[in-house]
Amino acid sequence: MEIILKPVLTEKMSAQTDKLNKVAFVVAKDVNKIEIKKAVEEMYGVKVTDVNTQRYQGTVKSRYTKSGVITGRTASFKKAIVTLAKGDSIDFFSNI
Repeated sequence: MEIILKPVLTEKMSAQTDKLNKVAFVVAKDVNKIEIKKAVEEMYGVKVTDVNTQRYQGTVKSRYTKSGVITGRTASFKKAIVTLAKGDSIDFFSNI
């Protein structure tokens, strides 16, 4: 599926998963909340109660090299925080 690109596996999201039953994904920039909800429910077999989205602008980064300063930009992306129904969970580490 081209809707969900990858899960967000950080310490902060792990804490939110344990406390609030929320999971985050990096998603395609042009999808809406309804499409995200359907994709998560189909892919993981869980019931989604709420979807919140955030758009991140790429930041300007620069580094100093022998030939001078090189400036560039990181990629922009869209993140979706999905709230799962009570009793449902997604285990990303079961295949390891």
